[in-house]
Amino acid sequence: MSEHDLNWKYVDESVVEHDVIARARQQSLELGVEPVSPAMGAQLAVIAAASRAESIIEVGTGIGVSGLWLLRAAPTALLTSIDTETEYQQHARQHFADAGVAPARIRLITGRASEVLPRMNEASYDLVFLDADAPNVIEYVEHGLRLAKAKGSVIVARSLWKGRVADPARRDEAATAFRTLIGELAASSAVVTATSPAGDGLLQIVKLGA
Repeated sequence: MSEHDLNWKYVDESVVEHDVIARARQQSLELGVEPVSPAMGAQLAVIAAASRAESIIEVGTGIGVSGLWLLRAAPTALLTSIDTETEYQQHARQHFADAGVAPARIRLITGRASEVLPRMNEASYDLVFLDADAPNVIEYVEHGLRLAKAKGSVIVARSLWKGRVADPARRDEAATAFRTLIGELAASSAVVTATSPAGDGLLQIVKLGA
């Protein structure tokens, strides 16, 4: 195992997940839904806590793993979560209940993000988390930046896309989209960005402005 892989493994295994998150993770894997890694979940929690997020929107409910991490770190936040799969969201709702999250703090929307996001209110969210439909990530980030408040964060999961983004020879649709996105954001004066290798890559964007 390479030094990089050892570091990756160590960071994931050093995270202690709450029992409810661990159960949600196990169910995700059983259903074939890839959840955020423990390291990525922990980093999401740090960002949510540091930003004192009160309003969060996420694309990609899954079975609720990422939402549980976010809400655990932002105990008074309201979460809006979008997914195309009603069945997954039903499981997520149960995990939220098991974690003691009040139903009034959760709004689950079933639908395609490309159709739902344009209807959401501009500059209304402290944190936007995107974990779905990698080939269309540029469009989703554009929506995310519109929805984020000034100084709000847009967080993009899997931004290194199975190690392909770092290899310019890899030209599949998702890797190319992430590579283009990272380059364009780095050149923009409207945001500050950083990419963490946690999980399969976590792109962090903070929207500047008054």
